[in-house]
Amino acid sequence: MDSKIQIVSIVGAAILLLAILDLVRRRRLLERYALLWLLAAVVVLGLAIWRDGLEEIASAVGVAYPPNALFLIAFGFILLLLLHFSTAVSKLADQSKILAQRQALLEERLREAEEKLGDPEKVEEWQTT
Repeated sequence: MDSKIQIVSIVGAAILLLAILDLVRRRRLLERYALLWLLAAVVVLGLAIWRDGLEEIASAVGVAYPPNALFLIAFGFILLLLLHFSTAVSKLADQSKILAQRQALLEERLREAEEKLGDPEKVEEWQTT
């Protein structure tokens, strides 16, 4: 692998690793998601540093140019992360739907209580008890 490409790969992976650590430090990225990103960044950084390992992986996969194998591995990690985040978003969408349904039921109960009590001031008293 050309040393310029190796240096660029190392710098890029190190910047990604530092950015992930900074996001966790500022609490902008949850730890459970940060673990996936940290694993990906460490693997890419390790392969960028370890020339022989990257060349062995490239020849095993059938890639003629080892830096392309590095990008192929990074692309694979990105696909795995996208799959993980898609499942997380699906779960959150289901939870939002259930929450909206519960809120609608509570609003209906409140409306029924208002009709039974009739007086809005009594409704306020009833809500505080």
